[in-house]
Amino acid sequence: MFLSPLLTSFGLTALFAYLVLRFFPKLGLVDNPKRYGHQRSAIPYPGGIAIFGAVVISLMIFLPLDPSLRAVISGATLLAITSFADDRRGLSPFFRLGIQFIAAVLLVLGGIGINSLSNPFGDPIILDSMNLPFSLGSFTFVLTVFADLVTIVWVMAMINAFNWIDGIPGMSSSIAAVSSLILLVLSTRPDFHFIDQTLAITLSSIILGASLAFLFFDFPPAKMLIGDTGSMLLGFLLAVTAIISGGKIATTILVLGFPILDFAWVIGRRMWQGKSPFKGDLWHFHHRFLKAGFSERRIVLFFVAASAVFGSLSLSLHTEGKVWALFGIISVMVLLAATLYSKK
Repeated sequence: MFLSPLLTSFGLTALFAYLVLRFFPKLGLVDNPKRYGHQRSAIPYPGGIAIFGAVVISLMIFLPLDPSLRAVISGATLLAITSFADDRRGLSPFFRLGIQFIAAVLLVLGGIGINSLSNPFGDPIILDSMNLPFSLGSFTFVLTVFADLVTIVWVMAMINAFNWIDGIPGMSSSIAAVSSLILLVLSTRPDFHFIDQTLAITLSSIILGASLAFLFFDFPPAKMLIGDTGSMLLGFLLAVTAIISGGKIATTILVLGFPILDFAWVIGRRMWQGKSPFKGDLWHFHHRFLKAGFSERRIVLFFVAASAVFGSLSLSLHTEGKVWALFGIISVMVLLAATLYSKK
């Protein structure tokens, strides 16, 4: 069930990445290493377009083109086009947020949403109890207000969390590979769900194949850079997978604990200092690791190992245990912050 989409996505990504590697330099589609103080030759950028092409083709091969899949492909295409333009020319952060919002709304209109949340202290929290029907031409939609709002926030948070960890080559694709593998394993376990997991298994397999193939090209020292085109797309796809697999939100947060908490920490820190949360800086955890003298490879491997450890825990823990595991991640990050952020 999962091997064919995985291998197809892997092969297509490898093919498209090879074409990017060969033709992007001739088209002038390369990065500017001197801008960031890197002493190396320019390399193809953004290579994430290879992932986009492979994922969309794989989805259309292995899944029926129903409203949900149309919503996923439409949202992914919108993000890919906008991110490609941003990678090349630079776009306003507010414009990019608007595009992310539209991509998330497309999912909601396609019937993809978080209807409930697990509650470690009692019954599940039902989000779709308030309905608001409306018509658009001949189409009638029903908005579940709280569920739709939580879904949009979740999707946008995942997009930006993945985008912000893309400060080191190989980080986005390797974390996506671990995350999709954990979601794939959980989706194939009959004791972990009560709904059909065919869509979740197929999508997580496609993400896994694409991420693994791209790692051959962007693991340090990178032959190309994934760019926002790839990192934001991976965040979007993993957010969708977590939803359609039966609301494995807690599991995804646990696997992506470090990127998500880093995302929250950086935003909080910038706002506390009266700065724009959208103005980039060098205070992400991976930047502090670099300043402390760690190589790019070691930093990527550390984040992968952390995601794998906490992701493995999610295979055996129920909701309450995952909450305690999340506290464990927070504790580790506090200790790291006390060490790394003391180095000015």
